[in-house]
Amino acid sequence: MFSSVTFANDFREVFKISLKKDEQKKILVKYANREKLFVFRWTLYVNGGLVTLYRYDNFVAQNVLYLNHRNQSFRLKLRDDGKNFYNPPYFLLKFKEFDTKKKEAKFELYLYDNEMQIKLKFLKNKN
Repeated sequence: MFSSVTFANDFREVFKISLKKDEQKKILVKYANREKLFVFRWTLYVNGGLVTLYRYDNFVAQNVLYLNHRNQSFRLKLRDDGKNFYNPPYFLLKFKEFDTKKKEAKFELYLYDNEMQIKLKFLKNKN
């Protein structure tokens, strides 16, 4: 139990996110004189696996996340410019729940930023 408390305290902020299929979550990541857009969504939930897609800094990736499995989350390094090479700021996106009635996936987004160098702005989706 002590290690889980320590683990939770390592993160600067935790955000709860709920998304329906193909609904996007957009977060503007700011540091120094730079701004980068993180765009995240899910496209398919089948056999307990959630297919997710994200884009950040011209990098596009797909992950399949599972509940109660070691593939329940993914980590995304936010800054890759040599500063703080061994301890860079990152997101950890964790799949927490799938509501079958609402067809909605629930996530927790953890921000690790030991040096307090990252600012986030959650953007609203335009229809």
